[in-house]
Amino acid sequence: MTRAVLFDLDGTLADTALDLGGALNRLLKRRGLPEKSMAEIRPVASHGASGLILLGAGIGRNHPEHARWRQDFLDEYEQGFARETVLFDGVNEMLLGLQQKNIAWGIITNKPHTFTDRLVPQLGFVSPPAVVVSGDTTDEPKPSTKPMYFACAQLGIVPDECWYVGDAERDMQAGRQAKMRTVLADWGYIADSDDTASWPVDAVIQQPIQVLDLL
Repeated sequence: MTRAVLFDLDGTLADTALDLGGALNRLLKRRGLPEKSMAEIRPVASHGASGLILLGAGIGRNHPEHARWRQDFLDEYEQGFARETVLFDGVNEMLLGLQQKNIAWGIITNKPHTFTDRLVPQLGFVSPPAVVVSGDTTDEPKPSTKPMYFACAQLGIVPDECWYVGDAERDMQAGRQAKMRTVLADWGYIADSDDTASWPVDAVIQQPIQVLDLL
């Protein structure tokens, strides 16, 4: 029995790439580096600050300047995190369908709560999420199972009563390892180089409304 459908946020429910990319390009311009096109940014937008910094400046998590770059990126994102972000087409229609089936919905994202807590209420969801878990709600973000178990505990359900929908490999890994059923949002921020066939996916959908077909 399905009692809840839980979702990633960036690239699954909300198209955040323009605001994330804007923050990256403002930072790159300030540092005298060439800006990146949206065609380059979109496939890595789900990877958050670290993925975008690697794309823009070639600075990975182990680089001694990574922490400073990450904080500067977050400072830029703070200036416009809800400027152009919108829900993907069909999200609210899908949520209405879940509501009619008495199935709860929620969000598990790696976005820091300082952004999630302010962005989610501005997105215009037809109904509020029953639970929101951010990247720093637990002490480990996805692909850890901790955010998944935390969400279930908040809802008073067990993982095998949930579907988890996301657009990144870590989403599928976290969902599968937590014993949830996993759904790949094929409209999300997926790179041509991503080998999605190797990801632990139970179903692939091309538009949000197809969530209802799975139920």
